[in-house]
Amino acid sequence: MAAVLRAALALVDESQRQKTRPDFTRLRAMLFYIDEFPEKHHHRKESELLFPALRARTPLSRHLLERLDDDHACAEHNIRSVEHALAAFEFLGEPRRAEFEEAMARYADFYMMHMAVEETEVFPLAEQALIDEDWQQLDEAFSHQAESGVEQEERLCFAALLARISG
Repeated sequence: MAAVLRAALALVDESQRQKTRPDFTRLRAMLFYIDEFPEKHHHRKESELLFPALRARTPLSRHLLERLDDDHACAEHNIRSVEHALAAFEFLGEPRRAEFEEAMARYADFYMMHMAVEETEVFPLAEQALIDEDWQQLDEAFSHQAESGVEQEERLCFAALLARISG
């Protein structure tokens, strides 16, 4: 996610510096990936599997996990706003460039902050609070989801999309 966000911001910055229109097709693909992958895979697994296990083990996590769940709840709306701003820029031109660039920057800041909280607060808390049994249950739940034929096929599609975005 961070790599896709940074690539999108770099694409926007480059077009701004060169005073050209960005590669809208590539930006749409990046935003589609950002919209689809976290919402259907990453956020759901955190909110439905990891966060309940943490809540059961430590009250320290309550406010932190509520904030992250709130982030997950508004993430779809936030990315749709960026996608709309991109479409407005693409179809209406330069008068909508600044609106898109601001929306993209706000979303990237929001999501990078979200990931930083997970990495610096949630994961260390999970390492401290969860016991072996919790990790086994989480591993089984994640493995069960990953073994689904639809899940595997979709992951291959996302991998191909990511390669296309990166290429």
